[in-house]
Amino acid sequence: MEIDQNAVLIGMFVIMLIGILSGIHIGFAFGITALLGNVILFGGIDGDWEGGFDIAIAGVGSVAYEYLRSEVFATIPLFMLLGDFVNKSGSARDLYNLINRGLKRIPGRLAVATVAGNAVFAAVTGVSIAAAAAFSRIAYPQMRHHGYNRQFALGSVAGSACLGMIIPPSVLLIVWGIIAEKSIAQLFIAGAIPGLILATLYMIYIGVMATIKPELAPTMRDEGEEELSRSEVASGLGIGGLILIVLGGIWGGLFTPTEAGGVGAACAMGLGILKGMRFKDLAIAVVDSGKAAAPIMFLLLTANMYAKFMEAAGMSELIRETFATYNLGELGIMLVIIFIWLALGMILDSISIILITVPIFAPITEPFFDPIAFGIFGILVIEAGLLTPPFGLLVYTVKGAVEDKSVRLAEIFKGSIPYWILMLVVMLLIWSTPEVATWLPSKML
Repeated sequence: MEIDQNAVLIGMFVIMLIGILSGIHIGFAFGITALLGNVILFGGIDGDWEGGFDIAIAGVGSVAYEYLRSEVFATIPLFMLLGDFVNKSGSARDLYNLINRGLKRIPGRLAVATVAGNAVFAAVTGVSIAAAAAFSRIAYPQMRHHGYNRQFALGSVAGSACLGMIIPPSVLLIVWGIIAEKSIAQLFIAGAIPGLILATLYMIYIGVMATIKPELAPTMRDEGEEELSRSEVASGLGIGGLILIVLGGIWGGLFTPTEAGGVGAACAMGLGILKGMRFKDLAIAVVDSGKAAAPIMFLLLTANMYAKFMEAAGMSELIRETFATYNLGELGIMLVIIFIWLALGMILDSISIILITVPIFAPITEPFFDPIAFGIFGILVIEAGLLTPPFGLLVYTVKGAVEDKSVRLAEIFKGSIPYWILMLVVMLLIWSTPEVATWLPSKML
C-alpha cells in the first residue's frame, strides 16, 4: 500500500492541534502524534505495522539518548535555579529599590525603575514569567502608593517583563538554540543590543508620557523615604556582579552557557545565604525550580520526537512547495510567518510556539535571513504574542500576581499596547538590518 506522506503529515499536525486546543498537555500531544505518525509512515509502506511500531519505538529511545544526554539541556534548570535563588532571597526587591533611588528627577521614575529592574532581572534569570510575578508584587504597589495611573503602572510591569525573553540568558533563546541547532552563545550575544534598544525605547516612552501627562505618573517627593541599608545596596550590587560573572564569562569564552548556568546558580546561592536564606529555603528553591524545569525538559524531548517525524515525512519540502506554488517570495514568507506566530501567541505559550514552528520555519528562511538574526527576530514576535489578547500569558501572570483584585485584564492589555508596538518596531529593525543582531557575535566569537 502506498502511503501519501503529505496526508500523514497534515493529518498528524491537525490531530496535534486539536489535542492541544482540547486541553491535552502539549508534551503528550507531541509524543503521541509523533509515535502514531512514524508507525503509519514506516509501517504502511509494505503493510508491516509491527515493524513500523518497532521503528517508531526505537526512534523514541534514540531521540531520548541523543538529546537528553547533552549538557546543553542542563542549561535550562540551572538558570531557572539561579532565578529562584535571586527571587526568594529578596535580592530582586533590593535591586528595584536601588535603581529607583538612582533615578531621581527622571519623569515617571518608578515606571522607569521597573523597566530597568526588569532588564537587569531578566539578564540574571531569563524568565519573563518570574519577572512579571516578582515586579507585580514589588513595583506595582509602590507606583499605586505614589499616585500612578493604574493602567499605566500595570502596562509598565507587563510590558517590561517581556525583556526577559530577549536579554540573555533567556530560556527561550536556549530552547531556540536547541531546536534550531544553533549556537546558544551566539544567540545570547545577539540578543544583547536589541534587548538594550527595546529597554531604552520603553524608558523613553515612559519619560515622554509622564512629561506630557503628569497625572499618569506624579512627581515623587523624596521626603519620608527611608534610606537604603548597606545590606540592600550590597544585595542590589551583588546582582550586578552576578550578571558580569555569567554574561562576561560567556562572552569572554571562559564558560559555555551550561557552565555559566552552574557558576551563576552557585553564586546566586551564595548571595541568598548572605541574605539570610537557610537550608530549608535553599531546598524549596531547588524543588521549585525543578518543578518548573521538568515540564520544559519533557516538552523538548517530545518536540524533538515530533521534529524527527516531520523531517522523515518531508515537512520542509511540503512548505517550500506551497510557498513556491503561490509565488510568495521572501516578503510573503515572512508575513505569513509573522501572522502565524502572532495568531498562535493568542492561544499558546512561547515555548510551545517555538517547539511547533521553529523546526519548520528555520530551514525555510535560512537562505535569505541570517539564522542568528532570525532567532532574535522570532523571539521578539513571540514576545509580542505574550501581550496579545485573548491569551497573553504575561497579562494573566500579572493579573494573578497583583494583590489588588479589582484589576481587570482589559486594563493590563490596554496598558501593554505601547510596549507591544515598540516590540514590533525593534522586530522590523532586525528584519531590515540583521546586523543589529549579528554584529556583536561576529566581533566577540
